[in-house]
Amino acid sequence: MVREANVKQAGAEKQLKEAQGKIDVLQAEVTALKTLVLTSTPSSPNRQLHPQLQSSGTRGAYKHTGGHIRNKSASGAFPSSPAKTELSSVSIQPGAKEEREMDSILFTEFLMWKEQPSLDRSSAFLSRIYREDIGPCLCFTRSELSQLVQSAVENNSLTIEPVAMSAVPMIKASAVECGGPIGFRAAIETKCALSGVSRLCRHRIKLGDKGSYYYISPSSRARITAVCNFFTYVRYIQQGLVRHDAEQMFWEVMRLRQEMTVAKLGFYLADQG
Repeated sequence: MVREANVKQAGAEKQLKEAQGKIDVLQAEVTALKTLVLTSTPSSPNRQLHPQLQSSGTRGAYKHTGGHIRNKSASGAFPSSPAKTELSSVSIQPGAKEEREMDSILFTEFLMWKEQPSLDRSSAFLSRIYREDIGPCLCFTRSELSQLVQSAVENNSLTIEPVAMSAVPMIKASAVECGGPIGFRAAIETKCALSGVSRLCRHRIKLGDKGSYYYISPSSRARITAVCNFFTYVRYIQQGLVRHDAEQMFWEVMRLRQEMTVAKLGFYLADQG
């Protein structure tokens, strides 16, 4: 029995090392956001930010492109690989073009915040976004854990990582799954730690340096990463890393707010494979 336990432990540790060797779930999307938002030079222009460079067949259509999710994150919140989506009911009619019009109140609040950007929610700009987007998006059934998640996102100390896939049959569990840093990591069908709904949880979160992990559903992950996307972008602005004019920054903020709203309503792109 001792030998069998040692073999299982070695196997678990091997799986852990393999999982840790993968690209963190959100780092790739941070890179994607930097490429999308921060990079636009004469030699390598960002075609989304310069519609005149697009072909006539694509010009005029507003493209929702993946951005950042922290640790792979903040994406947009979703991978750019082909994936099924449940948004077919709101597809744009052939020949239709999505238009947009700037709200003067929102733009004024953004400009005031941009003069001295900070993460202090007392500003009119952030106060509104907390009230209308961040709060609702991170409002889960498990309210106490929801508050801890929001604090970790604000402090940039939240980690989201994929659960290592295994040939071992799925494990049924009726309680919230938590595990130590060397716990067994397989896709687990269990209750999402935030929503309390039984789902196949392919990701788990860790709050700061605490040793516990919490398994989360795909929908919960989409909601968390949408908020991470927003915080990453405003931090970039605060640090002076975004080299765009105020109007371009404003519309990127609006896109990230839209992302939070869509995730809150339950829409997300499923991972392939």
